[in-house]
Formats: sequence, C-alpha cells, structure tokens
Amino acid sequence: MAFTPLHDRVLVRRVESDEKTKGGLIIPDSAKEKPAEGVVVACGEGSRKDSGELIPMGVKNGDHILFGKWSGTEVTVDGEELMIMKESDILGIISGDAASKAA
Repeated sequence: MAFTPLHDRVLVRRVESDEKTKGGLIIPDSAKEKPAEGVVVACGEGSRKDSGELIPMGVKNGDHILFGKWSGTEVTVDGEELMIMKESDILGIISGDAASKAA
C-alpha cells in the first residue's frame, strides 16, 4: 500500500452487502445503501495529548468495523475505492461470527 494515514486517521475498505434478500429477491444497485461496515486497511500512529504524549489507536489493520452512515471521505488509492476517516467516526469493532459473515 502506497498510502499511510496520519495521526488518528484510518483507511477502510467497505464490505459489500448481499445482492439478494433472505427471501431471494434481487436488490438492484439503485436501491442499495452503501454499507456501514468495513475492514481497516491502514492506521495512523494515533493522536497526541497537549503534553505531546501519544494516544495509541484502538483499531488495527484487519479489524472489521462499523462506522456512521455519513462518516469519512471516499478516496481512490492504487485504483481501489477506499474511505479515510478519523478514529472517532468508528462506532465499534465487529468480532467473532459477525466479522466472518461480513468478509
């Protein structure tokens, strides 16, 4: 990856949602909402306190996360559409079975 986020920013790859409902109906692209789940691709080093002390990041590369619907900025890195957002925009980390279903 040719991009490293600075400070408390995180680079995220969206996880695509299913194209069918549980009942078997196909959802057209125009009716789909952008997913609010993703996988952390790269992290900055963290933010700093006023004293200069580093506050480490709460997420790491490979974490499956949930973020707000309007969070982040879409960017294209190495021909791939990704999102960059502050760590504070991340609502939580998805763990266990839910994370494996999302991937």
